[in-house]
Amino acid sequence: MEKEKIDRINQLANIAKERQLTESELQERDTLRKQYISEFREGAKSVLDNVVIQTPDGKRHKLQRKDGN
Repeated sequence: MEKEKIDRINQLANIAKERQLTESELQERDTLRKQYISEFREGAKSVLDNVVIQTPDGKRHKLQRKDGN
């Protein structure tokens, strides 16, 4: 996520501490938060997809998802 968008999320959080957000600000905040969470999850998934477990006998296995995917 671009730094400008993260800065805007923080700006809206600070505004919310001072006063109630307008409807458009609430919608913008929700949209930005959803985008941030989505990108965070994709990044975490990417990292976990590349994790390799090495057993004591030297064999290497890709990390398996618990649900089998």
